[in-house]
Amino acid sequence: MSGGRPAGGLVTTAPREATPDGGPVLAVEGLRVHFTGESGVARAVDGVDVTVGRRETVCLVGESGCGKTVSALAVLGLVPGPPEGLAAGRIRFGGRNLLELDDRAMETVRGRRIGMVFQEPLTSLNPVFTIGEQIAEPLRVHLRLPEPEVHRRCIQLLADVGLDSPADRLADYPHRLSGGQRQRVMIAMALACEPELIIADEPTTALDVTVQAQILALMRRLQQSRGMSMLYITHDLRVVAQIADRVYVMYAGLIAECGDLDQIFKTPRHPYTRALLAALPGRGKRGRRLYSIPGTVPDPAHRPAGCPFHPRCPQAEPPCRTQLPGLCAFEPGHVARCPVAAERGPEDWCA
Repeated sequence: MSGGRPAGGLVTTAPREATPDGGPVLAVEGLRVHFTGESGVARAVDGVDVTVGRRETVCLVGESGCGKTVSALAVLGLVPGPPEGLAAGRIRFGGRNLLELDDRAMETVRGRRIGMVFQEPLTSLNPVFTIGEQIAEPLRVHLRLPEPEVHRRCIQLLADVGLDSPADRLADYPHRLSGGQRQRVMIAMALACEPELIIADEPTTALDVTVQAQILALMRRLQQSRGMSMLYITHDLRVVAQIADRVYVMYAGLIAECGDLDQIFKTPRHPYTRALLAALPGRGKRGRRLYSIPGTVPDPAHRPAGCPFHPRCPQAEPPCRTQLPGLCAFEPGHVARCPVAAERGPEDWCA
């Protein structure tokens, strides 16, 4: 590709974040999740590196269909096995590669050391069991607590997530609660065993703006007070701006860009990141038509050759159509899968 001196060099993986004890809580390395279907092999996740440091909130952001949720399910060991799906790579957590654990071993991790908050609580909660019974289950299974202690902890958990009259709520069924209340219950369940890591998959998408802000503030407060790490999955950069320490932008099963919050919002390098930011509404855009990214995320079974974003990219050059770029380093902790951005430099790319 033509241009001036590159602003960064080629790297093979995303940067590793140092933590006080010398390593991240979670290190996903070269994760691949492929599904076999009638239309061929769908490469839902195709070589993803993500790290989450201690007490850190990392956001994984991108449009629907880019592989965010599948990546989270792989961490939790919830990807169906062959012949439907196959996960490869390494997911390091607690000194072990989670992809090498059998179902019994994963049961000691899932819910106990890694908590999960799903997108839609009404479909995640069991409609025939009370709230109290569902919060109590992980306390009984993982911690084997006596019933009086289980009851006490259930009340405390509901109080911690801000539900009124927590003792009375234990007897309620999910359908009697509002969407925001159900999501608070899901957070209580995820926190029940005091996990080291929380994975939250778009937990505020179905909520109105006011309740969404309350849930985000709650999760941030609980994460900080309990010293947990959090991997937060979302398509909404406004949410990212409120909670993230670092951000991974994902597109078509690949990491397009990674950096801290300021790097992503102030000096975005990848055209996809820039397009996502351009599509955000704001006061300065009042009266103007909002930008929308042309086209759609490609079918993972028919990903285009070269850079998967090139059919939608206004900056694409001929090599983008044939060569899959590696990650280019720009400044410490900031990488993007775009050599065009590296060649042009920040003065004419991020203005």
